[in-house]
Amino acid sequence: MTAIRLTRMGRNKKPFYRIVVTDSRKRRDSGWIESIGYYNPVSEPKVLKLDEERYNYWLSVGARPSEKVKKLASK
Repeated sequence: MTAIRLTRMGRNKKPFYRIVVTDSRKRRDSGWIESIGYYNPVSEPKVLKLDEERYNYWLSVGARPSEKVKKLASK
């Protein structure tokens, strides 16, 4: 089953997240199928970039977003 979730990047105490499509059985930061955006909660203002066309495509083929991604995408 495919999932749309955040994968952590960046360094200590400066997290940066990519929004990725991956197999739900894989670990958080392991290989992913496609990167469809990013989220930077540290910068001021917070930065969110999401490719809505690809996000909607993955939803249409059955990928399930995590709670955090669902909340971010609704913004």
